[in-house]
Amino acid sequence: MPEVVVAGAAGRMGSRVIACLRDTPPDSRADAVSLVLRAALEAPGHPALGRDAGEAAGIPVTGVAITADPGTAITRDRILVEFSFPEATLEHLRLVAERGARAVIGTTGFSPAQREEIARLGTRAAIMLAPNMSVGVTVALRILAEMARALGDDYDVEISEVHHRFKKDAPSGTAVRMAEVVAEALGRDLSKVGVYGRQGMPGERTSQEIAVLSQRAGDVVGEHTVTFGTLGERLELTHRAHNRDTFARGAVRAARWIATQPPGLYSMQDVLGLR
Repeated sequence: MPEVVVAGAAGRMGSRVIACLRDTPPDSRADAVSLVLRAALEAPGHPALGRDAGEAAGIPVTGVAITADPGTAITRDRILVEFSFPEATLEHLRLVAERGARAVIGTTGFSPAQREEIARLGTRAAIMLAPNMSVGVTVALRILAEMARALGDDYDVEISEVHHRFKKDAPSGTAVRMAEVVAEALGRDLSKVGVYGRQGMPGERTSQEIAVLSQRAGDVVGEHTVTFGTLGERLELTHRAHNRDTFARGAVRAARWIATQPPGLYSMQDVLGLR
């Protein structure tokens, strides 16, 4: 039975992953993989250190105490599941590659250089990296590429996202990925046509630009809308997350899948068999 290490165990996402690990019913397929929580990590000095991971997640005790020792927690064949910060995640992924472990990563905000390092680490370990682990969002990304190709350059593309006031990066990793998918489908270089917010007198919208606009308010879990607009009509694709469990359940599904994969850098589309 594969053993799971949850980093950011007392955070908004880590605690829900721990809860979903406990609550997700066993898969009835003969080849299904069952998972067990074996370690929980938090940053040095975090107030949850020493607490039972289940207690911190608001579920019955698990017998797994939250520690700040990734060197002990991340061992061969264990699966790291992490939603935290880029620097901490990279530190843990280096251990994953060094020790022969695996990883499911939902951390966002990586710089281009950090993403390049993750790609290199993926040649030594099985790593599933996704800015959004919702099954619905993963399907939406597949559909977006088809929509963009079919509609073509006659339609303007605007992407908007709304998240809770505590989110630190903007635009969201999901919105960035949506923009990348649309740009790839239309044969555009996002670094040249991406627009992130407007102010003052920016002038008439160009036909090639792909805009990404961010809002932060209250406790919104996550909403993303991609708008394709032309003279006479508008087509929108929207995903709304009602709670964080949709992402946590996707992470658990990804952990089951990554348990049997060879080294490589994977996405949720790989997990769902969409490519």
